[in-house]
Amino acid sequence: MKKILLASFSFSILMSVSAGALAGTTMAERSELVKPNVIVFYVDDLGWQDSQLNDVDEPTPWETPNMLALAKQGMNFTQAYSSAPTCAPSRGGLLSGQHPAKTNLTHVLGAGIPTPLNSRSQLIEPYYNDHLSDDVLTLADALKANGYKTGHVGKWHLGHYANNAPTTAGFDFSFGKRGAHTGSKQRHRDFDNAQFPLSEEKYPPYSEKNPDGISYPLDLVTENALNFVQENKDDPFFLYLAHWMVHTPIITKNKALLEHYTDKLGIPFPTSPDPVTTLGQTNPYYGAMVTTVDWSLGRLVSLLEQTDDPRNPGKKLIETTYIFFSSDNGGAEKSGKEMITDNFPLDMGKKHTEEGGIRVPMVVTGPAVNKNVTHHGIVNQLDYYPTILALTDSTIAKNAKEKLSGVNLSPVLQDENKPATYDNGEVRENLFWHFPHNSDASMQSAIREGDFKLTLHHIDNTYSLYRLYKDGKRFDIEEKNNLAQAPEYADVVEKLSKNLDQLLSENNAIFPKLNPDNAANGPTRLLAPEVASSTFNKKSRVAKISLVQGKTKLKEAYILAEIAKTRGSDKIEKRGKLVITYKKIPVEINQQEMTVSGVVPKEHKDYLFILVDENNFLVRSDKYKS
Repeated sequence: MKKILLASFSFSILMSVSAGALAGTTMAERSELVKPNVIVFYVDDLGWQDSQLNDVDEPTPWETPNMLALAKQGMNFTQAYSSAPTCAPSRGGLLSGQHPAKTNLTHVLGAGIPTPLNSRSQLIEPYYNDHLSDDVLTLADALKANGYKTGHVGKWHLGHYANNAPTTAGFDFSFGKRGAHTGSKQRHRDFDNAQFPLSEEKYPPYSEKNPDGISYPLDLVTENALNFVQENKDDPFFLYLAHWMVHTPIITKNKALLEHYTDKLGIPFPTSPDPVTTLGQTNPYYGAMVTTVDWSLGRLVSLLEQTDDPRNPGKKLIETTYIFFSSDNGGAEKSGKEMITDNFPLDMGKKHTEEGGIRVPMVVTGPAVNKNVTHHGIVNQLDYYPTILALTDSTIAKNAKEKLSGVNLSPVLQDENKPATYDNGEVRENLFWHFPHNSDASMQSAIREGDFKLTLHHIDNTYSLYRLYKDGKRFDIEEKNNLAQAPEYADVVEKLSKNLDQLLSENNAIFPKLNPDNAANGPTRLLAPEVASSTFNKKSRVAKISLVQGKTKLKEAYILAEIAKTRGSDKIEKRGKLVITYKKIPVEINQQEMTVSGVVPKEHKDYLFILVDENNFLVRSDKYKS
């Protein structure tokens, strides 16, 4: 989609982050710092074109002065990527330092029964985890072991059970409520009330109507982040601030800010909660959310500017703190009938491996970061973990370090002309993504290498090839011109496809399966396995099924054991309904006797078998009781 041109509107932007606070820090002074602090400021669903950081073609209407000011104090990455096009895998990748394919945390709300998206689906998404494994050493674990106070504020989305909470993943403190991002059925009139009192201070944006700025409703996400900094400034701290915005619901508690954007867009102030259906960046609620996140960033940076660092006399916290600013995936362009944003010129958005779903804004600032510079090389949020370890002089065990998927960017932060390299000095040549989820069309894997990007479409195992850049200049970031069939690019397709296959194999990527109930998958679907009978031994707890003779052989099988539903802290709820999850149990396949058997742990009552045959068809058995 293309952005819609705006009605003209007179306004001014004030940068609220001081340029002088970070100036003049020499390399010698940087080396003398005592354990610098680290903040990861992570926005939910903020697209590459939703801020003014990477404004190309038609300008965004959303005002983000604090993001711009932050970039002037550090390094802006124009080709930064999340490790996945959706929330949970990106967060898991950031905190584990491991590619989502490696941890099998590749989408949200995992640990369910693999089923087709709808009756027309030819593919079935594979079983995937709903949280990081207990043996994963998170970034918070690592920094805590190196003397850091660790805090999480905002969205978690890395496990639904109490034993997957932030405080079990290395965080000393956690606040997970939504703050000002609380939903409302009357968003056009549910504004500042007793729960969200307006600030006395005025903040951007400025306009002819509000030359002194506007007030903002109380946001407990921001306040808890500020409190964590204040309460832990005597120690080195790591703050993971993961905003709930700008994810749905598309709302704002700030009437003045909503009015600012309706005026700027030249549209009436809403009189009903009906969805905004105009194309482009024309949703004033969304604009208010983007600017609210920017306000939150400004509040945090302002506190760092004004607060002395007790551990580094003569310095403010802003001089001794690294800030990593980014988003978990590309912008979500639409939800139901509501048009939210527009990632143009990038193609597609959230839930897609096209550029609009994975390219994200990214800024890094801090004492060892060059200022007011731009880096055009490809980087990934998987790089945060090793980079932060290096910047904080933190160490982890060798076996844990070997599991990390990213590279240390600290040399790049000091010289924007340097490429990202592995510890052995080898230049990283590529990044890859693996998303076997949602619709048949969105089940894709992709690799970015140099100027090119190759996408593997799992629905038919074909490739698309795009040349995003040429001679260092933008060429086809829209991914419009598929070069995969052009003879002159055959060598590129061959090279990138081999590299992608190798990366998927090395990371144990799990692929979609075929739906045997869809006639479009051909006659071999009729040979998919069938269960003839089942038994369960209550003493040994061995569950066993026998298969119908004459069907195709199995290449994979496992048991899914239902996790006990309780009314305690282990309950999973989604919109008030209980969500059932399943644990994957290994089985033994006896091809000669055509049986599959496995031990169901005693804490599980209900279970079923998942069977995958040599033709890649997936079959689900009935559900059985132990």
